[in-house]
Amino acid sequence: MSWKDNYQTWKNYQDLDPQLATELADMANDETALEEAFTAPMSFGTAGMRGLIGPGIGRMNLYTVGSASEGLARFMDTLDDATKQRGVAISFDSRYQSREFAHHAAMVLGAHNIPSYVFDDIRPTPELSFAVRHLHTYAGIMITASHNPKQYNGFKIYGPDGGQMPPVEADKITEYVRSIDNLFTVATVAEQKLRQTNTMHIIGEDVDEDYFKGIAEVSINNKLIDEVGKDMTLIYTPLHGTGRVIGYRALKNAGYDHFTMVKEQAIADPEFPTVEHPNPEFPEAFNMAIVLGKKQGADLLVATDPDADRLGAAVRMPNGDYQLMTGNQIASVLLNYILKAKQDSNTLPADGLVVKSIVSTELATKIADHYGVTMKNVLTGFKYIAEQIKLAEENHDHTFLFGFEESFGYLINPFVRDKDAIQSTILLAEVAAYYKQQGLTLYDGIQQLYKEYGYYAEKTTFKEFDGVDGADKMAAIMAALRADKPTEFAGVKVATTDDYQTQTATHADGTTEKLDLPVSNVLKYWLTDGTWIAVRPSGTEPKIKFYTGTSGKTDAEANQNLTNFVNALDEWVAKFD
Repeated sequence: MSWKDNYQTWKNYQDLDPQLATELADMANDETALEEAFTAPMSFGTAGMRGLIGPGIGRMNLYTVGSASEGLARFMDTLDDATKQRGVAISFDSRYQSREFAHHAAMVLGAHNIPSYVFDDIRPTPELSFAVRHLHTYAGIMITASHNPKQYNGFKIYGPDGGQMPPVEADKITEYVRSIDNLFTVATVAEQKLRQTNTMHIIGEDVDEDYFKGIAEVSINNKLIDEVGKDMTLIYTPLHGTGRVIGYRALKNAGYDHFTMVKEQAIADPEFPTVEHPNPEFPEAFNMAIVLGKKQGADLLVATDPDADRLGAAVRMPNGDYQLMTGNQIASVLLNYILKAKQDSNTLPADGLVVKSIVSTELATKIADHYGVTMKNVLTGFKYIAEQIKLAEENHDHTFLFGFEESFGYLINPFVRDKDAIQSTILLAEVAAYYKQQGLTLYDGIQQLYKEYGYYAEKTTFKEFDGVDGADKMAAIMAALRADKPTEFAGVKVATTDDYQTQTATHADGTTEKLDLPVSNVLKYWLTDGTWIAVRPSGTEPKIKFYTGTSGKTDAEANQNLTNFVNALDEWVAKFD
C-alpha cells in the first residue's frame, strides 16, 4: 500500500483513538508530514523501536505499540506453555503516553493469556532488566525513548536473561509484527478483567527492595565511604526522569549523606522543560547542576538520562569551574578503580573479563592489559555485552568485571543485563571519594591514567537524515564509503579496514582476515599510528555516527591529533553527502 492508502485507512477508521484523530486532522494539509508518518512501518534496531509520537504506521502510538506487543505475543505463542506462562515484565518512563503504552501492551498480551507484571509507576530501564531476571519472566518491555527529545517514545524488548532481545528472536518478532495486516484488529482484554483473573499484576516496592539489595553490593570499600564519602558534597539530577525514583534512595542507602537533587529537574515532566535534550552527553544538561554545585562547592555533579541507563558527570576544578568528563573517561576511572581495588584486596580473578564496544576508548584496553584482565570487543548495543556475560557464565571461562559503551553506558555487577546509571552513580561517587582522600579529583584521576598509559582523545559526531528518504540517503552514503576506500586520513596511512557487513578485515597489502563479530553495517579504519575511525548508521535514530579515537605523548598533542583526524574525516565524508 502507498502512504496515501495507509493514510486513508487511518482517516476512515471510525474508532480511532480521539487524541490521534485530532492530531491526524491537524496534519491533513501537511503532505510531507503525512508521507513521513504513513510510508513505512517502524523497525527494530539495536535497542528496539523508537520514533516520534503521533498517528501513522511510522510513529509511536497505541496501534504501533499494540502491533509490537502482538508480535511478541505471537512469538511467545510458539513456546511451550510453561515458558509462555512465565510472562512479561513491563516498565515505563516519564514521557508522554508511556504509562498508556505500557498498560496497552499488557492488554494485548492478556488477549493471548500471557501474564504481565507492570510497574505501578515510572522505573529505570536497568530495573526492568533486573525485574525480568528477578521475576523469572520470559521477556520484558520498556517503554522509553531514553535520551531523545520530548517528541519521542520507544518500545524495547528484553529476553529471558534480562538483556535486550537477541537478534534472532528480535527478527522473528519483527516477522510476526509485519504479518499483521491491520493494526486496528489487534485484540486486547480490558485491564480490569486481566486483574480479576490474575493475568495482569502490578509490581513496585517489592521489586525495588530486591533491586536495592543488588545495588548495595556495588560499593567496594564501605570504609572509604564512611570516612570520606559521607562528607562529600554531591549534586544529582535525574533530568525529569526515572532516576528520581531510585537514584535518591540509592545514594542515601550507600551512605552519601551530603547530596542534593536539582529540585527543578527532580520533577517527572514529559516536557523536559529545563533542557532541550535530556541527555547527559550534552553540556547543557548540567547547566542547573553547575549553578547549584557552585553555590555548595560540590565535589561531583552527576546526571542520569530519563530512563536512568546513562550517566554523565562533571568535577570541580581548582578555579571553581566544572569540567565535564567524557563517557570514555568515566569508564576508564571506573575500570581502573575496580581492578585496582580487587588487586589490592587479592580478589581480582585470574579469569577476569571486561567488555566494551568497538567504538570505545583503547585506554580501557591498556588498563585491562596492565591488570592481566581479558578485554572483549563487541558491536555497539549493550545486548552484545549482555551476551558475553551470559556466555561467560555458561562456559565458566571468565568472570565479568565491567562493561561499557562510550555513549555514557556502564555496567558494574551483572544482576542487571543492561547499562545501569544507578549502579554507576554509586560507584563513581566512591571513586570520587577515593581521589578526594588523596586531595585529588576525578579529573586528576583521569590525568594520572593518561600519564601512566598515554594520552587518549576520542570524539563522536553525527549527521542527521530526517524525512521519508532519510534511510535511503544513509544507505547510499555507506555504499559510497565502501566503494571509495580511503588510504589515509590527515596524512596517516590506513593499515587495516574492518567491514563488519562482510565480516572482513582488509590490510593495506590486500590480504584479508575473517572478523568474528556478527554482521553489522559498520566500517572501522585502523591507521598506522594506532588511531582508529569508525562509521555506523544508528539503529534507533535517523543519523550516521562517526567515531574517532587517537592518542599522543601529551594532552595537547592528543587533542590536536584528534582535531586533525576529525577534520579529515569530515572532508572525506562531505564528498558523499
